[in-house]
Amino acid sequence: MKCLFFLGHPAHFHLFKNIIKKLEENGNETLVLIKSKDILEELCLNEGIKFKNVYKKQRGKSTLGILISFLYKYIGISKNIRRFRPDILIGSEPTLPHLGKLFRIPSFVFSEDDTHIIPQFAKIAYPFVTEIISPISCDTGKWDFKKTAYDGFHKLTYLHPSQFQPNQNVIDSLPKDYFIIRTTNLSAYHDTNKKGISEDILEKLITILQPHGAVYITSEKAVSNKFHKHLLKTNPNDIHTVLSNAKIYIGDSQSMAVESALLGTPGIRFNDFTNEIGVLNELEEKYGLTKSIAIMDEEKLYKVVKEMLEMEDLKIRQHEKLKTLLQDKINVCDFFVWYIKSYPESKKIHSEQPQFQYTFQ
Repeated sequence: MKCLFFLGHPAHFHLFKNIIKKLEENGNETLVLIKSKDILEELCLNEGIKFKNVYKKQRGKSTLGILISFLYKYIGISKNIRRFRPDILIGSEPTLPHLGKLFRIPSFVFSEDDTHIIPQFAKIAYPFVTEIISPISCDTGKWDFKKTAYDGFHKLTYLHPSQFQPNQNVIDSLPKDYFIIRTTNLSAYHDTNKKGISEDILEKLITILQPHGAVYITSEKAVSNKFHKHLLKTNPNDIHTVLSNAKIYIGDSQSMAVESALLGTPGIRFNDFTNEIGVLNELEEKYGLTKSIAIMDEEKLYKVVKEMLEMEDLKIRQHEKLKTLLQDKINVCDFFVWYIKSYPESKKIHSEQPQFQYTFQ
């Protein structure tokens, strides 16, 4: 198979990095395209993944900026499709389904967001896409007939024990006890009018946590000078090792909330998306691996943090819950690799025998 991947966000790098490597090891040919976004290029370079950057500017936040970005990506990806002539287009990018229709190439969109969370993306991409690859707990709405549902989570492609082991050298360089606080821009179109951790809340959290260990902040947005001493300074490729060894994670990021849960780190998500996201609801309600607290419940946030600090066996209990989850879920990376390289036969097998996916464990 010749597979074209488009990575538009650092999260896409993590999702696809092991899939790309395994496809290549199995004799398949890949072409990785990216756009400039945060630390995406640095992550690819550090991992040794070869790529072409089709849009080197930072996308504007206005509607015009989004349209210009879409046009540049459309042109850049089109040129590479003509040269590479792929069998499948893969990514989490709305231009791919359109180009798939244009060039008559199957397109796969990998999504872990419920349709009501990303309505604009769904309206643009889903009518044209061939396959929506999503967890069972993810709601794809009226496009459910296009969904390839699997029993797992996207982030298990790189956090499943078969794919990830913490770097002991990195752990040895860190304090024995520390906490991670994540703050995001909440600037994506689906984050409109949503709120997360303000600097006042950040300051209160540091005051509560600091007597119990070091406090590290990882932030998408600029923070005041008074917080600079807490900024996490590490190779971005090592962030999951750092997160795996933290005592507690607190943040307004959906992605890192899922990651902390799948790494066995007790976590709290504090933003306006409480109870709105199927994947996080499953992690919280079925497995007890994360907690969500709404913005209006600020005092509850401090109360829960203090309660967690008093639990001596908190991390042990978290890992026991994680064991239960891993016993239930499939090895997502191996399933994805099989599904891609065996397509379209894999679609037929998965449709007729959904239980076949559990051979990947």
